[in-house]
Amino acid sequence: MKPGIKISKRYSARNASVITVLLLLIYLIYINKETIQTKYQGSRINHDSGGDSTKDKTHTFTIKEIHFRPLDEKTQSYGSLQVTPEFVNMAKSEFEQNVAVASGDNEDLYDKQLWSASIKSNPWTHQFTLKQGSIKMKRMVNRDPDYVESFLDYAHENPEMARKVHLDWVDESVLAPNVTDKETVISLALMSSNAYVRLPYEGDWRNLSDWNNDLNPDLSVGIGWDSDGVRGHIFSNDDSSVIVIALKGTSAQGLPGSGEDETTDNDKLNDNVLFSCCCARVSYLWKTACDCYVKSYTCDEKCLEQELVRKDRYYQAVLDIYRSVVTAHPNSAIWITGHSLGGALASLLGRTFGAPAVAFEAPGELLATKRLHLPMPPGLPAYQEGVWHIGHTADPIFMGTCNGASSSCSIAGYAMETSCHSGKVCVYDVVTDKGWHVNMLNHRIHTVIDGILTDYDTVAKCKTPDACHDCFNWNYVKGRDVPKKHKSSSSTASSTSAETSTLTVGPSPPEKTTTSCIGRNWIGICTEYGI
Repeated sequence: MKPGIKISKRYSARNASVITVLLLLIYLIYINKETIQTKYQGSRINHDSGGDSTKDKTHTFTIKEIHFRPLDEKTQSYGSLQVTPEFVNMAKSEFEQNVAVASGDNEDLYDKQLWSASIKSNPWTHQFTLKQGSIKMKRMVNRDPDYVESFLDYAHENPEMARKVHLDWVDESVLAPNVTDKETVISLALMSSNAYVRLPYEGDWRNLSDWNNDLNPDLSVGIGWDSDGVRGHIFSNDDSSVIVIALKGTSAQGLPGSGEDETTDNDKLNDNVLFSCCCARVSYLWKTACDCYVKSYTCDEKCLEQELVRKDRYYQAVLDIYRSVVTAHPNSAIWITGHSLGGALASLLGRTFGAPAVAFEAPGELLATKRLHLPMPPGLPAYQEGVWHIGHTADPIFMGTCNGASSSCSIAGYAMETSCHSGKVCVYDVVTDKGWHVNMLNHRIHTVIDGILTDYDTVAKCKTPDACHDCFNWNYVKGRDVPKKHKSSSSTASSTSAETSTLTVGPSPPEKTTTSCIGRNWIGICTEYGI
C-alpha cells in the first residue's frame, strides 16, 4: 500500500503543477486578449481601419503597376507591368507624339486619349492628390478572397441556403477617400481617366497566372497585352499604405470619348448582360447577349446569374485583379474607382470585399448586385455605405434614361435598362445650373472633369437614393419550366376541345413566319432573311 500511496502523491503534485501552469496561461491570454484578437483579425483583413488621428491626411499618388486580366486564359496569361522609369519614358514619348499629331484638333485628341484638357502634365508622370477621411462601415470580418469567393460560389449554386448562412459582420472606422474634398474627387476622376489612356504595346510583363508551360508545351501563351481583357491601373502613395485600383470603362464606337476600340465587342457584351433586364432582349429585332430569354417579358433568373459569374465575364476578371493587388499589399488600405462600366465594376468589387469605391457616371448596378448575391448586411444603415456614385443630370446613361428603341444607346446597340444605384449618389444638376441638354456626349470622362468637377466651386452633396426598382414589368423564373397560366372558368366553359388545342399548341398566328433571320447589322436589325 505504501508504494501506491507514494505514486498517488507524486501524480497529485504533478497535476497541481499542470493546473497552475494552465491557469497562468489563461490569465496571460485574458489580459492580452485585445492584442491577440487584433493580430488574429489582421491576418485575415486589410489594415485599413483608422481613427481620428488619421483623418484629413493628404497623400500624393503615382501610377505603379498595370494589371491586365485576359478573358481567354487558355491562350493568354494574366500579367502585371511595373511602371518603371524606362516604361514611363516610352509611354510619355508615345503620348506626346499623339498630342503633336492631333494638335490641330484638341477636342478629337482628348476623345481618343481620354485625358483632361485642363491638366497640362503627362498622364504617366502626373501626381494625384487625395485627402483621406474616416467613415463608419459595416463589413464582413473575414474578407479574404478565398473565403469571399467560396461563399459567392455557394450562393450561386444554392441561393436559398446561402440566405440562411450566418456571416460575421463588424462595425469599424475605415480609411476612405474624402468625397467632400474637390481636389480628391478630381484626382479620382483623373485616375479613372488614366485607365483609358492607350498603352505602348511593349513592356516587361510579369506572369501572374497559374500557367505551367511545361505541362502545355504545344500551346503558346502570351503575357500581358491583348485585345480582349480587363485592365486595372494601380496607384500608390509614398509608403504604399493606401492603394487605389482604377478600372478601365467601356470602349465603344457608339459612345464617343470612351477610349480605344480594341475591347469594344466584349465591353458591349458585358454592358448588355450587366445593365439589361434580360440579355439585352429589347425587341425581336435584337440579338440577345445570352440565352436566358424564355418568352415575352419572361426570363430565366438562374441562367442570368450564371452568365454574370462566367470566367470570361468582367466581374470574375476584376475579382482576380483585386486578389493580386491585396496579395501584394496585404497591409494597405484598398480604394477602387472607375468611370462608366469601370465605375460599375468598382462598385461591385467594393461591395464584395467591403472596400471604399467611388464610381463616375456608372449605369445603375443595383440589379447586378442582387443577381451576383453580393454579401450585404441586414438592415445596413445609409451612413455605413462605402460606395459613392458621382454623376450629373445631363448624362442619360447615369440617370437611367438612355433606353427605348429611339434612344442613342439602343441605336448604338446598348441595352442600358437599369437606373438604380447602390450606395450613395452625388449628382450635379447641370441641367438646371448650366442649362445643359441631356446628351450621351456628356457621358465622357473628360467632359465630366473639365466641364463639371473643375468648374463647380463645391462638390455635389452625396445622399441615399430614393427607393428604386428596375425591370418591374419582367417575370423572372427559376429554370426553363415556365408555369402555364390557368384559363378562367368562363373561357374554358365556352371553348370546345378543338378550340382549346388551337389556342395552346404552337405559337399564335401573328408570330408564325416562313422565313428566318440569317444576318443582322451591328445594331441588331435583320438585314438578310432565309427560308
